[in-house]
Amino acid sequence: METKIYVGNLSYDTSADELKALFSEAGTVVSVDVIKDRFSGRSKGFAFVEMSSQADVEKAIALLNGKEVEGRPLTVNVAKPREERPAYGNKPSYGGNRPSYGNNRGGGNRGSSNRGPKERR
Repeated sequence: METKIYVGNLSYDTSADELKALFSEAGTVVSVDVIKDRFSGRSKGFAFVEMSSQADVEKAIALLNGKEVEGRPLTVNVAKPREERPAYGNKPSYGGNRPSYGNNRGGGNRGSSNRGPKERR
């Protein structure tokens, strides 16, 4: 049985402590994880709440799904398992193992032919 809940449509100012207090109305809260942007540290507007039992999960969903918090209706449902994604370093490389033609400096004989100096445009 899954005891983790997805909470979406959060205000960017909603804290983990506020969510814990809110979900405590439905049962025992094990953990709260507000998802934040890696670079700015700002909330992404969703979180995961882990409850102690399946009964608490069902009660929290019934009680809080659609409830308005800080002017926004919450989306509360059972969290889906995380999808496996390839590691960052496993992407194909475009440019590392290409054959090299010339000195890779560009240019070359663009725009000229075998004309002499007086015949150039």
